[in-house]
Amino acid sequence: MKKLNNIFFCCAVFVSSLTFAQSQQKYTISGTLKDSASGEQLIGVIVEVKELPSTGEATNKYGFYSLTLPEGTYTLIYDYLGYKIDSLKITLHQNIKHNVNLAAEGSTLKEVSVQGSKSNENVTSAQTGMVTLSVKDIAKIPVFFGEKDVLKTVELIPGVVSAGDGNSGFYVRGGASDQNLILLDEATVYNAYHLLGFFSVFNSDALKDVTLYKSGMPVQYGGRLSSVEDIRMNDGNDQTYHVTGGIGLISSRLSFEGPIKKGKGSFLISGRRTYADLFLKLSSNSALRNSSLYFYDLNAKGNYTLGENDRIYISGYFGKDVLGADNIFGINWGNATGTFRWNHIFGAKLFSNTSLIFSNYNYNIDITAVGINLGIQSTIRDWNLKEEFQFYPDSKNKVIFGFSSIFHTIIPGNIVSLDSNVNNTNIQTRYAWENSVFASDEFKVSDRIKFVAGIRVTSFSLLGPGTFYTYNAAGNPIDSAKYSSGQFVKTYINPEPRFNATYLLNEVSSVKASYDRNVQNMHLLSNSTSSNPTDLWIPSSNNVQPEISDQFSVGYYRNFLNNKYEFSVETYYKLMQNQIDYKNGAQLVLNENVESELLFGHGHSYGAEFFLKRKYGKLTGWIGYTLSKTELQIPGINNGSWYPATQDITNAIDVVAIYELNEKWSFSATFIFNTGYPVTFPSGKYSVDGNILYYYTSRNGYRMPAYNRMDIGATYKCKKHKHYQADWSFSIFNVYDRWNAYTITFQQNPNNPQETQALLTSLFGIIPSVSYDFKF
Repeated sequence: MKKLNNIFFCCAVFVSSLTFAQSQQKYTISGTLKDSASGEQLIGVIVEVKELPSTGEATNKYGFYSLTLPEGTYTLIYDYLGYKIDSLKITLHQNIKHNVNLAAEGSTLKEVSVQGSKSNENVTSAQTGMVTLSVKDIAKIPVFFGEKDVLKTVELIPGVVSAGDGNSGFYVRGGASDQNLILLDEATVYNAYHLLGFFSVFNSDALKDVTLYKSGMPVQYGGRLSSVEDIRMNDGNDQTYHVTGGIGLISSRLSFEGPIKKGKGSFLISGRRTYADLFLKLSSNSALRNSSLYFYDLNAKGNYTLGENDRIYISGYFGKDVLGADNIFGINWGNATGTFRWNHIFGAKLFSNTSLIFSNYNYNIDITAVGINLGIQSTIRDWNLKEEFQFYPDSKNKVIFGFSSIFHTIIPGNIVSLDSNVNNTNIQTRYAWENSVFASDEFKVSDRIKFVAGIRVTSFSLLGPGTFYTYNAAGNPIDSAKYSSGQFVKTYINPEPRFNATYLLNEVSSVKASYDRNVQNMHLLSNSTSSNPTDLWIPSSNNVQPEISDQFSVGYYRNFLNNKYEFSVETYYKLMQNQIDYKNGAQLVLNENVESELLFGHGHSYGAEFFLKRKYGKLTGWIGYTLSKTELQIPGINNGSWYPATQDITNAIDVVAIYELNEKWSFSATFIFNTGYPVTFPSGKYSVDGNILYYYTSRNGYRMPAYNRMDIGATYKCKKHKHYQADWSFSIFNVYDRWNAYTITFQQNPNNPQETQALLTSLFGIIPSVSYDFKF
């Protein structure tokens, strides 16, 4: 009875506390932050309350903020890097809607930035493993052929490593290249590279914001194990018309933006094309003249404000690569995405974003030779309906909840032949339905403690029609079943809990921790070192289980000299289930029974990332170092022993420096070093009927040579005219002419058949480039 009385007493105290809290009159101020010159909505603006130092909020992906405060008089400070700090004095005795237009800093930006009080959001937020890149800074970093490149810049972040020159993809914290979710205006981009990895598909002229999550993924993201790269396109200028562009050695680009109706809507159209194929036409070699080598892409976006609480967006991307050899062999591949979004504000505390999203990736191979005339086609296509709500109940809580429903269509490969000697072949099309619901709460426990707790629950169903086989451990079929259209073949339901926490040691330092579980149901099959256009995507099935990762991360964050410098060290440990590798000699392309070629096991990855960044001043940039280990244990490979994964790169160093000499000249440089990735080389050889065969002992038992490279660049700003501005950009890729290994092959020494030669192939030495950029 005494225990029961205690329970009633605790409930009474809770109800009384709740009643008292509700009796305190509170009101909400909300609104949208925009750039005063262009009308672009500003992401991540810090809205602080001067009288309540621990109270503040950052604008969301659409520039919306909401603060609920007790009745009273306050000073709100709007703080955003590169913009003049704005403030507002308010007396809060009712709900207020206040939109703010921030003005960019002028030529005195650097001096103001050093002296002014800037946000320490990297220290105070609960998010771990997140990096936001400025598109303006990306434009200054030297890259291959002078092309501004988002993905190549991301590869300079600690914990992220390139798959190498001439290879598509990148690795994040020991994850494979297909374990990165790359989004463009919420649409999945399945192959984010042009020309086999030399360029990304993202034209920087069309982009606004790039955010990379390496750990602590927010609950609204899912479907990949290792990272999320959320890329947002520019909305377009809703005040004036502008044309921007650039002419380089290998490509040119052009963008046009302006208001649909001034202050209410805008549009953006941006295109880019290479013209290496035009130089081939000048060749005296007929084979080269008839060959093709180019890519192009087109971005388009429009938005319009329907009323005080409603705004719609329509955006799309289309890009294609074309490679052809003298009308004998040709391959083209490309992405197409489309996103329709509707933002609605339900009063001062509830914001919603409704999205209908389309994504399509396909490749086509044409082969024309004596007696052969055929084409090979493959496609993966998604339709996605997503609803996300953001609720701001009070100054201590921010709640996110919603759902997503994706319908996948996967065409593994079809052979269409115009030659009677070759039969048409159709690999069965697969269909899958992926659903998720998610919710999280960002809660400020006190001035020092903040956490985010959430969960995402995913349901993935493989659907008919088709015949589905079941394989034993040896890869032999032991059963089959036929399903009609829409029938459920196999369903997996997986909860994905997420948790982030931060403890503020003082105003300039904190410790953070996170745990997140991620589930991946779409798998890329590739037995090369990295992804390429003809790799195959397959869904989870009755044979292939969802890949699962559990990542634990702990970090220390510290700012120096009035937030001029950022330092962090973050450690992580990742457990991975249902990892995929392949049997020796596996045939993955155009194989109806490709699942019989797969082997399954588990893995782990762990490491430490060090990051030092200078944010303001004439010299800016960062230094990053990553120490890591990634191993797999899969029955059937290396006698069941642990072995290095392909993406196991022990050491990686990245240095980025940008120096503003004066108003006209700026200089930049990058340096990259990383340990070579594991490869499988022969351990011996033997002869059979006069033919030399190589003997292999262990998977990934050797390593490629270490990779290192330095690039430098310079930008000259021409004299600015009233309606026209131009820049010259100069860069040198691989400035000290390092010939890094692309492949290593083995052959007999022609002069001594008993001796085996290792032949190293490199792609590029030193490459200078120049481009001319303009805006009017």
